[in-house]
Amino acid sequence: MEWSHAIAPGANILVVETPKNEDEGTSGFPQIVEAENYVVNHNLGDVISQSFGATEETFPSAQSLLRLRSAYINAYKHHVTVLAASSDAGATDYVAHGSDFYTYPVVDWPGTDPLVTNLGGAMLHLNSAGERIAPDSVWNDTYNKAVQRYFDAGNPAPTPTAGGGGLSIIFARPSYQDAERAVVGAHRGVPDLSMSAACAGEVDIYQSFPGTPHGWSLICGTSEASPEFAGIVAIADQYAERRLGLVNPALYAMAAAGAAGIVDVTRGDNTVSFKQDGHWYKVVGFDAGPGYDLASGLGTVDAAEFVPELVAASSHRTGGQTSPSGASEQRQATWRTVPVDNGGVGGR
Repeated sequence: MEWSHAIAPGANILVVETPKNEDEGTSGFPQIVEAENYVVNHNLGDVISQSFGATEETFPSAQSLLRLRSAYINAYKHHVTVLAASSDAGATDYVAHGSDFYTYPVVDWPGTDPLVTNLGGAMLHLNSAGERIAPDSVWNDTYNKAVQRYFDAGNPAPTPTAGGGGLSIIFARPSYQDAERAVVGAHRGVPDLSMSAACAGEVDIYQSFPGTPHGWSLICGTSEASPEFAGIVAIADQYAERRLGLVNPALYAMAAAGAAGIVDVTRGDNTVSFKQDGHWYKVVGFDAGPGYDLASGLGTVDAAEFVPELVAASSHRTGGQTSPSGASEQRQATWRTVPVDNGGVGGR
């Protein structure tokens, strides 16, 4: 909520909570889907930011995951933009109940859904005055000893701390990624874009949860990136005087056309290492490079250039990977961003 507000301070922000925590697999998701459908059906928001996800492999079956898509199909029909964080464990993520990591590359749903825009992590390189001293790179603090000490009770050993990215095992390549088939093959690739998420450059939040000390604390991760981009989409909706809905087709068209608002990220990777069951593992991820890649997506954005370019690119595009009825309908609305919280939201 705070970092959507930091980007779009004039937006109306509605926090939607569900009582059941999502803890890998289908647990918690039925209530989340019900809540998001309520938001869409009652016209409560124009952008939904989700800072949670479950590894695709933790679902009992592909069908059990696909049965949970109704909110995203509904949002598509109503031109509500849906965003999701890619994950904070680089090329791996948690097995069921979050006890261990997968020892091979995995990705998270709902970020892999073709009707959702997936936000990966970027690291900004700034001086003390906030001036950029180098181009952004992929966020990966796995091997940053200072970060590991801060978040792991003084232990400097590597643990997965990076933006997620890779190939879905559930969803086929959507049409808007056809030009990226050399990278994604027949699969949906993520992320789509990256925003600031690095732990070496955390952001301040004010915490006031019951039962915990109140005050300022530091946070990082793609739970920061998704609401940041939600603020940008809210501004773009206001600029357009209409909802932009699914923005993915426009994003890939903009990148193909060399839009100035999409800034390529060409440095870094999301390879991670960790110790588990007495053994050290290394999950080799993906390198950033020119054009689309599975570490940074299309890159990051220069919002001043990006907003008008996104509006222009969205004005003549209605398609995505699917075409539910009503795809070409547009409606004007107030500009709101909706972070959804299921009790497990927040970066590292």
